[in-house]
Amino acid sequence: MLRVSDLTHTVDLGSDTLTILQGVSLEIKRSESVAIVGRSGSGKTTLLGLLAGLDLPSEGVVELDGARISELSEDKRAQMRAQRVGFVFQSFQLLPALTALENVMLPLELGGSDDPEAKARELLRRVGLGERLQHSPRQLSGGEQQRVAIARAFAADPIILFADEPTGNLDNHTGQAISDLLMDLNKEQGTTLVMVTHDEQLAARCQRQFQIEAGRLSEAAPAGKAEARAEAVQ
Repeated sequence: MLRVSDLTHTVDLGSDTLTILQGVSLEIKRSESVAIVGRSGSGKTTLLGLLAGLDLPSEGVVELDGARISELSEDKRAQMRAQRVGFVFQSFQLLPALTALENVMLPLELGGSDDPEAKARELLRRVGLGERLQHSPRQLSGGEQQRVAIARAFAADPIILFADEPTGNLDNHTGQAISDLLMDLNKEQGTTLVMVTHDEQLAARCQRQFQIEAGRLSEAAPAGKAEARAEAVQ
């Protein structure tokens, strides 16, 4: 589903060059759930943007569903994102002038769906907001806004969903509910899930975890294997 080879990303500061990511390589299979964890400033969100084709790397290759998106034009990358990619952001990114229903209908309308309202209603019902269709974002709680954002992200039936700190602005109880929803939809629809998170409990629910530090990425061993190694050392 997603293959990254020798990814490096630098920023020109004029008199100096800042290296944000260096030599990152990874491969994610279809329908997997993957968490990327690390401290603030470690490059997590930058990596997510490169994986999704929101930005281009300084060096290296990003291949999504067989297409080298790192070699596509901006228009071609935007077209691929519209057809195959879903996003969930920490700050929700809902349009304040639209209702919950209209926010979810928007990508369906842009994609030429035959009956965008019916599909949007069903998605909002599935995320527990069937009675809140006509509410604007300001009339919804943070958890409800994130549910709308998740419904919108799944509206176009994406093959891969990128989530940037999806529980970061939520209390523990609401964050748990959002975590449950993301994992349930990942399993039900077979959508590949790649998320950046500080939430250790959410990261632990993913099939694989990667740690990013000083721009370099490494895969964490599954809990069972890590415990087994610890016992062997003892």
